[in-house]
Amino acid sequence: MDMQWLDDVLVLLEEGNMTRAAARRNITQPAFSRRIRSFEEWIGSNLLDRQANSVAINPSLRDNEPEIRALLRGIRDLRSKIKNHDPAHAVLSISAQHAPIFATFPDMALHARRYYPAIKFRLRAGNLRDCVSMFLRGDTQVLLCHESTAARPLPFDDSVRRVVWGTDYLIPVIGGALRYVVRDDGSIPIDTAAIVYPEGSYFGEVLKARERAFSTHSLCEGPLCETALSSGIKQLVLAGLGVGWVPFSMVYREVESGDMFSLANVLGKEPLDVALYADKSHAVARDMIDVWARGKK
Repeated sequence: MDMQWLDDVLVLLEEGNMTRAAARRNITQPAFSRRIRSFEEWIGSNLLDRQANSVAINPSLRDNEPEIRALLRGIRDLRSKIKNHDPAHAVLSISAQHAPIFATFPDMALHARRYYPAIKFRLRAGNLRDCVSMFLRGDTQVLLCHESTAARPLPFDDSVRRVVWGTDYLIPVIGGALRYVVRDDGSIPIDTAAIVYPEGSYFGEVLKARERAFSTHSLCEGPLCETALSSGIKQLVLAGLGVGWVPFSMVYREVESGDMFSLANVLGKEPLDVALYADKSHAVARDMIDVWARGKK
């Protein structure tokens, strides 16, 4: 059996659609369908009900999703233990949004190496949805993400531990020559160009729900560019191309130096938790989450 078949099945269960699942796996739909058929042949049973214009997932597949996830996690954990049997050369895989990788992880890594000088990290970046999928599939043992304090934590079961490394804020900033449009009261013209988040991105959803000006297409009059990458927004704002919302931890040096101007006093700010989720069954993840739970002290 090819282990990637299990990944294919889990993505199919998550998406509920062959086309979207194939796109997630970065292969064509015919190739994805062939891999699913190979898995069916290995099982010895049809797992999909293929009709002329539709494909339905057999309930037996959905009912056994937890066992599939547990099997895949167990196989990968075993492989990791065999490969990295020397604790002095442990490698911890982390799925993380782009923003905390740039803004938070460097401090976390330095803090971790105070306790485990030989620890190594494998970072896998993505949007929150993809990071959660990687974590659930067992591709990573830790999930690092920004979470709005106005929302509930991600709904994992007792096999996962959550800790908060620290707090952050989404703040609106402006830079470059565009700083000179800021009025004496700290406001800016309503038609000022903006670098906005897609409304389907995590930060886009958070800011849209709070109706924060200049954050998404529907909440500004002059959207210049749309991107889900906070690091990209930062660079475009520094160049003076538009106002944008970014984590404060990513731009505090530029705000202090005057290269950027914070508009939080007028447009507000959105509090965030820097959250970590760890697989309790993974020894290195358990040790590291204990270290990070103690914070920066």
